[in-house]
Amino acid sequence: MTRWAMAVDLRRCVGCQTCTASCKHANATPPGVQWRRVLDIEVGEYPDVQRAFVPVGCNHCDEPACLPVCPTGATYKRPDGIVHINYDACIGCAYCAVACPYQARSKTDLLSFAYGGKAMANEAARGDDQEQRRAVATKCTFCVERIDAGLAAGQTPGVHPEATPACVNSCIAEALAFGDVEDPQSNVSQLLARNEHFRMHEELGTGPGIFYLWDRKAT
Repeated sequence: MTRWAMAVDLRRCVGCQTCTASCKHANATPPGVQWRRVLDIEVGEYPDVQRAFVPVGCNHCDEPACLPVCPTGATYKRPDGIVHINYDACIGCAYCAVACPYQARSKTDLLSFAYGGKAMANEAARGDDQEQRRAVATKCTFCVERIDAGLAAGQTPGVHPEATPACVNSCIAEALAFGDVEDPQSNVSQLLARNEHFRMHEELGTGPGIFYLWDRKAT
């Protein structure tokens, strides 16, 4: 069975925030809402201190903490591992935002645009979707509409740009990869096989779908 996942190479990320900008443009999220962020942190102790950039977003967990707290069933998980939201069923209680250990959820209040009261071209293109996302919980969807459209056209996510999340396509350092982690021949599986990696807060048992690469495996 397909399980879509993302691999993030921390050795390659330069902290440019292009993924953040492309996500906002592709999904027309309102001001103050960022589905994709890049943390800028310091690691180590003086004088051996280094700077690290860590892209974060919804982890599309195997056992999402946000799912059981939703009183209406608006949050649901697809068979391919993508955690999505039925905006029509969401009542905006934001229980999911409180439960998420990755701070990946946002609640929108009013329909607003990036620059005042007039929609930009990308916002106008997502007009119907924006109306649905009014006063509800929102989050990264792995650009699910691109994946579904690509699959319907016979394309493979992680291989064809049209079927892959916008953040992955825009990454100038090629630090992001997307694919089927259940397929040993996929790009993500190959990266995990060759590199040491970890997932955030694995001890919580959520089974995150974002893997962070940090070093090559010893051969």
